[in-house]
Amino acid sequence: MNKCVIDHITITTPSLEAGAELVKNVLGVTPQKGGKHPKMGTHNLLLRLGDSIFLEIIACDPTSEKPPRPRWFALDDIKTDTSAKLRTWVARAQNINSTFNACSENIGEIEPMSRGKTNWLITIPKNGSLPINQGAPSLIQWETEPHPASKLIDYGLSLIKLQIYNPESNRILKLLESIEFSGNVEVINSRKSKIVASIKTPNGVFELHA
Repeated sequence: MNKCVIDHITITTPSLEAGAELVKNVLGVTPQKGGKHPKMGTHNLLLRLGDSIFLEIIACDPTSEKPPRPRWFALDDIKTDTSAKLRTWVARAQNINSTFNACSENIGEIEPMSRGKTNWLITIPKNGSLPINQGAPSLIQWETEPHPASKLIDYGLSLIKLQIYNPESNRILKLLESIEFSGNVEVINSRKSKIVASIKTPNGVFELHA
């Protein structure tokens, strides 16, 4: 089985504008337009953090019909007064089927997804939840080349470290071991769940968090 690495980190928000404002205030740059996810009734903005890693801002698309199933990333739980925040993360697998079969946790089911001409496979729980109190990553395998991050504007940003604070830290560590995860991710036992991303910019290192 091939090792997994960080693919992207995800900010959930009641609107793309609120998410873009958060990123602008913290990192000093404006994310660029991504696209729509017709199957989920969502849309996103993107920000490059390296050749094969990016930051995603995702929200329900008010111009799309609500899907006949729960949306991914627990977006149905977000209200108009919910703050935009870093909520979850996604790990990339070269062979998502074998990696999925090795998972020590139930992280959903593998589903095909698309945004414009970009296609991928990703794990999504049927109820749209974020497994292990948002600490477990989704698994993704891109079906298009090159990696989507390589097509984004390069502002000189890079992800230095991702910290996962979670009361179920042992389960998360076991999960990461089961998928042979490799990367600068620190799992910390904590009463409250949150994710903190340390991002290097031309103006210094800044943190995105809940």
